[in-house]
Amino acid sequence: MSPAIQALGFGVVTAGVLAPAAVGISMQFAITNIFNIAMGSQLTLAAFIGYEVNHAGATIWLAMAIAGLFTGVTSVLLNRGLFQPFLRRGTTFFGILVVGIALLLILQYTAQAIWGPSFFSYTFSQGAQLQWGSLTFTRAQLVILGISVVAMGGVHALLAHTRFGKAMRATASDSDLASSCGIRTELVTDVTWFVSGTLCGIGGVALGMTLGAFSTSLGSTFLLEIIAAAILGGIGQAYGAMVGALIIGIVAEESALALSSAYSQVSAFVILVVVLLVRPQGIFPGVARSRGLAG
Repeated sequence: MSPAIQALGFGVVTAGVLAPAAVGISMQFAITNIFNIAMGSQLTLAAFIGYEVNHAGATIWLAMAIAGLFTGVTSVLLNRGLFQPFLRRGTTFFGILVVGIALLLILQYTAQAIWGPSFFSYTFSQGAQLQWGSLTFTRAQLVILGISVVAMGGVHALLAHTRFGKAMRATASDSDLASSCGIRTELVTDVTWFVSGTLCGIGGVALGMTLGAFSTSLGSTFLLEIIAAAILGGIGQAYGAMVGALIIGIVAEESALALSSAYSQVSAFVILVVVLLVRPQGIFPGVARSRGLAG
């Protein structure tokens, strides 16, 4: 099998891992105008919650579900207890960004204080290798891809085919107008942060499974790729984040093959810089333009 073809397969798996967190960041930004950098550390905490549940005897898939619920609930609490008070005081977008960076560091060092600097791994079977055309996947990789596809399909169904999805879109467009029309914008915000946090938790455990071993630097290490995927797709656009994750995942794995594994994350940084220079609004520019972040 061609190494380039196999790298393509790894890139698709990587995209399946990055997409939930990238979509989560975009959904949060669309509703509340908060670019939640701290999601990197939330991803790390989710990975470790999953580790504790898994090593307590639960299957890795139950551990993933519990970690997702944990991160969903804590995301709502962080938004209500930290970000929203700053917004009510008139803190600017960049001020909130600094708050997010501070929270990222606090959560990361809290995780390190609890679990230490060692590497950890889940107890699960990768399963038999399965051939799909010229690509080879393990059964666990296919399940991760399937979960990611189902999660993205769920986001699409929520946004496009439910009344609540219409309320989310209205809140994202103009929260004051939506509130005056009777939409419960606080509920919409809570549900959005819960859904996005749950996606982040799923991504954290999936990332730990894919790597085989992880430490407390997990989230900060992969945060750049997640941000690159969200910005490439068009920040605030859930569908754009899905496309961005696919592009970043494939480019990262192909560059690792062509150059070195050390360059896989550098490629994400290069893409991010090029996008910001050439098309800062991303592939789907609607939200970025409406918020004055791109021309």
